[in-house]
Amino acid sequence: MKRIYIYLALAVLSMGLTRCDKNFEEVNTNPVLATSIDPVYLFTQAQFGSALNTLPYQSAIVQQILTPFTGVLEGGNHNVVYDPNTNAIFNSLYTATGGPVVLLTKVISQTKDNAARSNLYNMARIMKAYVFQVLVDTYGDVPYTEAGNGFLTGVYLPKYDSNSAIYDDLLKELTEATAALDASAAIETSDLFYKGNIAQWKKLGNSLLLRVAMRYTKVDAAKAQQYAAAAYNGGVMQSNADNVIIKFNSTFNHPSSNTYQGTERANFYLGKPFVDYLLSTSDPRLGVISVKYQFPANPLASAGTADVTPADQQGMPFGYSEATIATDPLYPGKSGAAWKYSQLNRSTVAKIDAPEFFITYAQTELLLAEAAQKGWISESVASLYEKGVRAHMDQMSQYDVTATIPGAAQDAYMLANPFNVAKALEQINTQYWIASFQNGSEAWANFRRTGFPALTPNTYPSADPSVVGGFIHRLVYPVREKTVNTTNYNDAVARMGEDNLATRIFWDIN
Repeated sequence: MKRIYIYLALAVLSMGLTRCDKNFEEVNTNPVLATSIDPVYLFTQAQFGSALNTLPYQSAIVQQILTPFTGVLEGGNHNVVYDPNTNAIFNSLYTATGGPVVLLTKVISQTKDNAARSNLYNMARIMKAYVFQVLVDTYGDVPYTEAGNGFLTGVYLPKYDSNSAIYDDLLKELTEATAALDASAAIETSDLFYKGNIAQWKKLGNSLLLRVAMRYTKVDAAKAQQYAAAAYNGGVMQSNADNVIIKFNSTFNHPSSNTYQGTERANFYLGKPFVDYLLSTSDPRLGVISVKYQFPANPLASAGTADVTPADQQGMPFGYSEATIATDPLYPGKSGAAWKYSQLNRSTVAKIDAPEFFITYAQTELLLAEAAQKGWISESVASLYEKGVRAHMDQMSQYDVTATIPGAAQDAYMLANPFNVAKALEQINTQYWIASFQNGSEAWANFRRTGFPALTPNTYPSADPSVVGGFIHRLVYPVREKTVNTTNYNDAVARMGEDNLATRIFWDIN
């Protein structure tokens, strides 16, 4: 009898297994879950994710924005190593699944052999070149050829490539991708920069090629000249309408907005060297960048009177902590929980929906001015210089209409600060420093390349030993890389030099 029951149980089980197998795929497929995603959405997420907060290190290194605080806010303000801040750009751009490196690698993989998406393919190559220039300029050798390929090759601990080799490949990628863009092919209207406008993308590609080329000025002048001339002849940005920006809003805020408007609003100030330089030249940009609030620790709605009078502005000096700042000979005192030094204007450049500028017409004109000064292109150096200065003054209105600098104020500035051929490189690159305000990565890179503006080293007494009496030349790798990707990390350090703040990128030979 037991055998009969066993046979019946097996028969029922067999029938159940047969029925479970029937229409298995249909039954177990979610009818509303996307099985694929248009790669253009990966591309736009990569664009959005490339906007970075460069306050902890880059903007402080070039002495434009700082906090006196030690601890979690520390970095370039005191020339020290603090891993959560040194690793921020590495983590943001390389994040395993949602960072720009992975996203752009996926887009390139999915569109490479699809002629119908050729423009998206080449736009992604240009965007990837931008991302890797930032990574190389920040850290030196970084994962490149194997980066972001874990989903394709299973390589989750990528090797580091030489920073000079990466740069050479960026020249190739930008040249090829820009040339391959085709206005007669499909237009990718979801693009956050230009809605797929190919003419503007070509200008972006050439302007970025110019930026990469100019990094070679002191290590390979012939290569710099070759590619700078090629970028110029190919057609670069012609106006502020060509600026590469991400426009934020009240829902999707600028990455630095919480710092300026939220919990850190009493902690960040404009640097004394930056404010003093703008004051010394009667620069009208100071009046729309800088402010002294009556109650600076309060939210904007209750911050009281906003004093934007240039003569009243006072930048915070470097070399102090929150405990020693009161020993500044020009110490202005405190207003509540904040100091009475100048801050960024929260109604203009520090708005929660302020745009993020990646590459601008002003920067491009100033790079062209330097190229012309070197005889690499046939244009008036003085004319290009003036176009660059005025372009950045005009650019201020893209923050807010109240930040518009009238033509008369621009004319007065140019008259009072005429172009001086004998000081061409200093003037051009000091203006580049101003034009790159809040674009910390680029301001820092160009400062290292040229040595301008002529800043005095930060004298903070507890600075990292590698940079005492000098400037930070690169950020150290994340501690995680040293412990998890050990072999490749060690190879990079052996090739490039010590993993400290003083080791230089290949083009940094000042």
